[in-house]
Amino acid sequence: MKNSIKTSLVLASLIGSLYAQDTVTLEPLRIDSTAIKTDELRSTDAVEVYTAEDIQKAHVQNVYEFLNQQTSIVTMPSYGNPFSQLIDLHGYGTSNGNQNVVVTVNGRRLNSIDSLAQLLASISPSSIARIEIIKSSGIVVGGDGANAGVINITTKQNNDKEVAFYGGTYGTADGSFYFGHSDDRFSVSASGETQKSDGTRYIDSSGNKDKNKFSTGTFNLSYALTQKLELRLGASFARTDVIYASYLTKNAYNSDPTQKSASFYPSTHQLFDTDTLSAGADYYIDDAFALHIDASHEKKKSDYVTYASVSYYDSDSVKTSLDYITKKVSLSIGYDGFFGDRKSSSDKTGKNNNAGFVMSEFYLGKATFKAGYRLEDVAYTYKSTSSDLNKHVLLHGGELGYNYALDKKSSVFANYSHSYQAPDIDKFFDYGGTFNSFISPMEANNFTFGYNNITNTNKFKISFYYIDLKNEIYYHKTGAFTGENTNIDKSHKYGADLYDKLVINKHFNVALNYNYVQALIDDEKMGSDDYTNKKLPGVSDHSLKATLCYLPNRNTTLALTQIYRSEAYAANDFNNDFSQKQDAYMNTDLSVTYAKKTWEVFAKINNLFNQKNGLWVQDDAIYPVNFTTTATAGLKLRF
Repeated sequence: MKNSIKTSLVLASLIGSLYAQDTVTLEPLRIDSTAIKTDELRSTDAVEVYTAEDIQKAHVQNVYEFLNQQTSIVTMPSYGNPFSQLIDLHGYGTSNGNQNVVVTVNGRRLNSIDSLAQLLASISPSSIARIEIIKSSGIVVGGDGANAGVINITTKQNNDKEVAFYGGTYGTADGSFYFGHSDDRFSVSASGETQKSDGTRYIDSSGNKDKNKFSTGTFNLSYALTQKLELRLGASFARTDVIYASYLTKNAYNSDPTQKSASFYPSTHQLFDTDTLSAGADYYIDDAFALHIDASHEKKKSDYVTYASVSYYDSDSVKTSLDYITKKVSLSIGYDGFFGDRKSSSDKTGKNNNAGFVMSEFYLGKATFKAGYRLEDVAYTYKSTSSDLNKHVLLHGGELGYNYALDKKSSVFANYSHSYQAPDIDKFFDYGGTFNSFISPMEANNFTFGYNNITNTNKFKISFYYIDLKNEIYYHKTGAFTGENTNIDKSHKYGADLYDKLVINKHFNVALNYNYVQALIDDEKMGSDDYTNKKLPGVSDHSLKATLCYLPNRNTTLALTQIYRSEAYAANDFNNDFSQKQDAYMNTDLSVTYAKKTWEVFAKINNLFNQKNGLWVQDDAIYPVNFTTTATAGLKLRF
């Protein structure tokens, strides 16, 4: 019953030991978060797997920072909000990219029913066991929105006991803990983090800055009632209090990105709270059959203090599957339901998803075949003093995949998926919050093929993809305060992902993540605007992330990380004719860690060369991002 947990613990221990040995060795990592477990070499998908050790060595302040520094994911603070960041993968853009990626934590969806980005700040990096990124696939199990892919986060269930503290420039301070116990029948863990910053930008003429703070906590319990039945309970909360500054003109940005915005609202103050309860059970019928069920209830409150706007969210989810696993075939049949609503002072809007799915894999010697199908019904409701509307949409998703092992260290793969995105509820409202119409869901046909080669000293992966889209969702802006959400008739994307980790010798290793993407509009006309043959704005053609590690001895690690993204059209520039483009993004980080068995100390300099970065929305509307050098130093204790 505990085999999957034990396997994960053994793998985590092996990967963790890489930094304690004289020579780093590499091996294929298991993929545990999908319906059918596999590993990097046998997977029919393009995947990225990062362990607790990878996250620990990065010394990041939150999950967004790790994704942006180490993976093929692009993250940017959502118009200045560091706790709710925009996510882009495979060229869906910073504006709507997060709506095209499904994010789960221990199988529970973090995607909101509206346009709020997934609150990854609520997950303490110290509590994470693994991050698995499934690219251009995952619709069958991930469901609505898994067009660019799925980010699956799994938290720890082990015997680690640790506390960590760090402080830094701009009044940054953080404290976190993780305490766990796990044996053959019983597993319990608790984790928490609190963090604050005095801010980097001014929000008024009195010298006040965009300060922020948050706290988060989780508790998980599992118990093997019998040899066949395991029960689970969990609870988590997050509290965020953030003030984020508004945009600057280009002249103001160039002269001093810390200065107060001249916009009508120079800053926004938001309070965001979330509380979640979860429960689950695994019943192992025999050696081949197993039944899994998980359910959760989440309550959220978003209070935009600046605008006196408060929204309340309630959501319930349930997921169950019957799995059949042998040496020749794996099969998972299940149900996935998500029911959410948002209430404000003037209306109530809901989105309910009901889906059935089947996923299968067949193993024939060196070949692996994957086939899966999902049928999803999405129901919308909208009630106000003057309206009572509803709509149903029936959507189909499918996946086909093939992997062939060339030898024990290399493989080739190809896959196809038909995915979709049922619009979030904000897409039915115009700029002023007036309900306009139900818009069409987006559909995508994804084609990917690639090659993997994993040896003791080199992990190399390359994949190529093409995506054909119908009704890609976007916001058609017609004036400073006017516009509507609608669909691009036809569009397509293509690109390549390359990852290489090379162990040069016992002292040096380097990891490289390069991504190339083209996101093109084939046919779209709205009024007098014709976006045909234009590039989707907010998408960089090239993205490069490289980390060089130097291990002078068994206890010390120095890491130098470089990030580069090429320039792009500003987020609102669908005509590709604004006078200002999104500048290229440049950032260099340096960290040093000295670790012993029960403790470690670390220091990190972010943006070593004080490079200026920003998010361009349109001409003279720039949100400064990572525009100054910062530094942190801390201590971690293990018990």
